Amino acid sequence: MNVVDSSGWLEYFSDGKNAQKFSAPLQDVDNLIVPTITIFEVFKVVFRERGESDALQAIAAMKQGTVADLSSEIAMQSAKASHELGIPMADSIILTTARTHNATVWTQDDHFKGFDDCK
Repeated sequence: MNVVDSSGWLEYFSDGKNAQKFSAPLQDVDNLIVPTITIFEVFKVVFRERGESDALQAIAAMKQGTVADLSSEIAMQSAKASHELGIPMADSIILTTARTHNATVWTQDDHFKGFDDCK
């Protein structure tokens, strides 16, 4: 199972220099978990930079994976992880969601450096 954090989705959608690194987990939709916080972050950026139509298309692509809603249990575990690991809220939600689903986090965000379950 795979979770791609928001930076990976945005890199892929913009065809950035690291886009290819995210293509395998993003195209394997049967094993892709999409935390709702990544939908928020990606929609916000794409909407701001390219408009609502492109933002809606990006989210439609994301929803091909399995969307993992932010449950109260994941929220509480994420709060603990944020405190204990010193990572921001969104990153802790992404990490906790991935761990809940025994998934690997694919990222280019420095907040995830050093975690065995992150690439």
